[in-house]
Amino acid sequence: MNTLRISLEPHAPTDLRQYVRGHLNTFNVGVTGFAEYHSVSVFLRDEHDEVLGGCLGELWGGWLSVQILWVAEPLRGRGYGRQLLAAAERYAVGRGCTRAWLTTFSFQAPEFYPKLGYEPFAVLENHPVGHRHHFFQKRL
Repeated sequence: MNTLRISLEPHAPTDLRQYVRGHLNTFNVGVTGFAEYHSVSVFLRDEHDEVLGGCLGELWGGWLSVQILWVAEPLRGRGYGRQLLAAAERYAVGRGCTRAWLTTFSFQAPEFYPKLGYEPFAVLENHPVGHRHHFFQKRL
């Protein structure tokens, strides 16, 4: 029998990390039957094509998973976050998604998402230490 070892590699190359993700994704598809996956990338750009905001996520299993919603500091509070998220939701609905979920921290914008129809379903206390991690979902 071969000797196996555990190796901690904090700076593992992207292709190696994708190798592990790919195997888990293959397993997930085999169990669920949901093979269709789409990346979501919506950007806010200025006249020079500079990115000043973005909404990143993925579609899988009928759900939109929003992983990042960011707007540059000087542009916050002007509705761009709402527009970015709405564009991602429209894309998701066009691909057959019926629900969305996302997380945010207490020091980010947990009060923002309920205004857009997101409902809280969990809070992880003290993550990171001294803060809360909020989980939201929405019917699209």
